[in-house]
Amino acid sequence: MADTVLFFIYKIAIVGLLPLAGTAFVGWVAWKIWVHYIQQDFISGIKFVLLEIIPPREVLRNPRSMELFITNALYHFSYKGGKEEFWQGAVWFWFSLEIVSIEGQVHFYIRTPSRIQGLIETQMYAQYPQSQVKVVEDYTLAIDEITPESAWNAWGCDFKLLKPEAYPIKTYIDYALDKDPKEEFKVDPISPIIEFFGSLGKGEQAWVQILVTPSKKMYHTKGTWFGEHDWVEQAKLEIFKLLLPYTSRREDQEGEKVVKAARIEIRTPSLLDRAAKAMSAKTSKLGFETGIRVMYLAKKEIYPVSTRTNNSRDIRLIFRQYEAPDINGFSRINSAQGDALNSSVLTLSPLQVMTLANRKLQSYREREFFHLPLRHHLFSIHVFETIFPKPVIHAIFMTLIKQFFLPYQHPETFVLNSEELATLWHFPGQILKVPTLTRIESKEASPPPNLPI
Repeated sequence: MADTVLFFIYKIAIVGLLPLAGTAFVGWVAWKIWVHYIQQDFISGIKFVLLEIIPPREVLRNPRSMELFITNALYHFSYKGGKEEFWQGAVWFWFSLEIVSIEGQVHFYIRTPSRIQGLIETQMYAQYPQSQVKVVEDYTLAIDEITPESAWNAWGCDFKLLKPEAYPIKTYIDYALDKDPKEEFKVDPISPIIEFFGSLGKGEQAWVQILVTPSKKMYHTKGTWFGEHDWVEQAKLEIFKLLLPYTSRREDQEGEKVVKAARIEIRTPSLLDRAAKAMSAKTSKLGFETGIRVMYLAKKEIYPVSTRTNNSRDIRLIFRQYEAPDINGFSRINSAQGDALNSSVLTLSPLQVMTLANRKLQSYREREFFHLPLRHHLFSIHVFETIFPKPVIHAIFMTLIKQFFLPYQHPETFVLNSEELATLWHFPGQILKVPTLTRIESKEASPPPNLPI
């Protein structure tokens, strides 16, 4: 009798719940596709412009001015209702801060929605009155594609943080630039990048792309089913995790019941003092979800370069000055060499490496980071690794799939605050005498207000 009842319950579960679960799954997939479709439709209606920012000959202000510009001009946080988000597909605007070397000529660019162009210009002039802002053609269009038939070859990669994003990178404050030292005593972390970019020769280009949008990353709250918290709360949890071995909690006991007292004593050792203070300071400023990508491109008769220099290798190290062992730094991922796709079973062929370089070029040109095309979701290596977790099955699967096409690799985003972004993208001072850095030759004076009409 008991077996009959169990069989009956089992039959109801199979017959009743499986179709319900299948329907729910299909509905979830349909919802994801719908949201993706309307977002891509909304994005296709955004007109972007590329602005070149030509710094003045004499940059007398420290990077704090650029931090104020980033805060006022690029932080477009807004609460979108259900109709805007799920029917119109509205997304937050994103921007691209770029440093580019074209045959040694160094340029600063901002790619922005045209609706924000006026704000970008006024805020830039507010901080750098002698600079010049102008609309230019997209320099990436000069490189058609990376194929065996094209004239160009390329290498590129994305970057991720070495530690959780609660840990900051070294900023201009760590280099004492906020104290406005004399020019001969300044140590500007952006100088190595500008110097390297200025050293490129004919037929070479190097690009740095920093994409930003206000952070709305959410993290699952431990101990809850659906609870979430933002990056600031996550940073606090990382601080408590760091200091947990040095934390004393005093507990009182009333009879058989233990009552936790409010007093918590934390004795931070000196070796962790800088990290704890830096993590706390990071959350005091606005956070941006950030993605970083770099590329080195050269004519095929130049790439690979001579044994004296190897610019495709050197560009991988341009962010080393922002790293410190006790806080954070950058590590490259998703390189055009196929780091995530190579395995002991099969390595990528030169043609496949060139395919990855061309993909990197297309992603750079489209400024892809936050709202990826559907192919990134359907044919991602991360999806394949989830379906085939066992190493042997995964190796066999990747061996077979590489013979037909290369899966896509998701770029990784992380949170940097306005201070960190201003450190990565600002105008160097007069101490940097790179002749190929485009600057305003003379100060532009405004017309006198008493001119006759």
